Amino acid sequence: MKKALITGITGQDGSYLAELLLSKGYEVHGIIRRSSSFNTERIAHIFEDIHNPAPKLNLHYGDLTDASRLEKIIELTEPQEVYNLGAQSHVKISFDEPVYTAETVGMGALKMLEAIRNVSGGSQNIKIYQASSSEIFGKVKEVPQNEETPFYPRSPYACAKVHAFHQMVNYREAYGMHASNGILFNHESPRRGETFVTRKITRGLARIIAGFDKKLYLGNLDAKRDWGYAKDFVEAMWLILQQETPDDYVIATGQTWSVKDFLDKAFAVVNMDWKDYVEFDERYLRPTEVDLLIGDATKAKEKLGWVAKTSFDDLVKIMVESDLKKYNVLDKI
Repeated sequence: MKKALITGITGQDGSYLAELLLSKGYEVHGIIRRSSSFNTERIAHIFEDIHNPAPKLNLHYGDLTDASRLEKIIELTEPQEVYNLGAQSHVKISFDEPVYTAETVGMGALKMLEAIRNVSGGSQNIKIYQASSSEIFGKVKEVPQNEETPFYPRSPYACAKVHAFHQMVNYREAYGMHASNGILFNHESPRRGETFVTRKITRGLARIIAGFDKKLYLGNLDAKRDWGYAKDFVEAMWLILQQETPDDYVIATGQTWSVKDFLDKAFAVVNMDWKDYVEFDERYLRPTEVDLLIGDATKAKEKLGWVAKTSFDDLVKIMVESDLKKYNVLDKI
């Protein structure tokens, strides 16, 4: 039985990845940070599944800033695959918390690499997947962006992701480690954090219909992103670590949509006009904006056999319906 270790298992991607690996018969271990409140709601259903009363899922307290603890967890769990998804992942917040972002995103990846190298002796016995981000392209040098596109990060988060990306490449080349980067473009789902723009829109819409709010306040409505479904994207993560040779891959849909497009699609689900409810708030603008991201995932298609399965329209509908259900107004469709 294969064993996998996931950092960030309680996040959007981590929860979907855990489900995928468990469905493939893995024994899954996850690292969670100790907190005074429960933060495992995205994976609670795995333990509560009456059809699988003893899931092969184990959680361990740890933190990407604690190198010695990471090494102990690697020794304890003996994984063949490590998926490093943990991070302070909100771009806007990274401007407010740049040092913490760099420590978790950049140095966290380096500490995980060192932990694996110390335990495995630098062999390929433990494969590591690093969650990179399309934000590393920032002020893009070419459209669309692929694995050869130069990086131009425009936030502390993106700078930290560039650091982590190059450390993976360096450890791969210096020590022969099976270290790969997945450069994932925006991927969303009903499990997306409530402060991210897509979920902010779908949740805000549900709250307006439910009568809790009258308006939704957003920043840059013209920003364009390549938006896919997180459940599709975690499959690419797994495929990357099934390759004999480690490498770096852009994972994207190849289509770009603006925040206004997302608003159009979301409010259309309930036959409403977003212009009647959305107002601009400059507090949500970044000091440096990223205007356009669109990925070329040709390499992933050719080498991994991966393509995005869920359309933009379907993704938006999935998210809207999920939040309407949470606020008991799904019958409004």
